[in-house]
Amino acid sequence: MQTQRFVISGRVQGVGFRWTTVQIARRLGVTGTVQNLRSGQVAVVASGSAEQLAQFQTALQHPQASPWIDVVDLAVTDLPVHRFTDFSIII
Repeated sequence: MQTQRFVISGRVQGVGFRWTTVQIARRLGVTGTVQNLRSGQVAVVASGSAEQLAQFQTALQHPQASPWIDVVDLAVTDLPVHRFTDFSIII
């Protein structure tokens, strides 16, 4: 089990990116949270196996759900392991 923080930049607010992130996470069995930042970026904290998180990162970089989403940059930071019960949006 690993936990990582992803900070995503680009056209990711107001285009369904958080909802898309939840769908990707649930499909891959990843748990955690997603939230908009005041900077216009989106922050994701996710827990899963190394393989799940690698697939999750790839899916976040190339989301298929909305033609309006445009991921320009994705930064990843390893965090201490955190066990979430599900994947949810922080409002």
